[in-house]
Amino acid sequence: MFRAILPNGQLEAASYEHVEHGVELYMDDGDLLAFVPYTNLEALLTEHAYEGDEPSVM
Repeated sequence: MFRAILPNGQLEAASYEHVEHGVELYMDDGDLLAFVPYTNLEALLTEHAYEGDEPSVM
């Protein structure tokens, strides 16, 4: 599971692909969930970023 952090919220996706001007986020079944331009993408995190007790950039 991946989370795309955006200025106005976040999206959860099963997978992603880097494309020329951003990332394409995909659901579990492989359907396109969203295209996010790099200019609007603040971070792309794995589910492991939320598991630890250590301080983070969150």
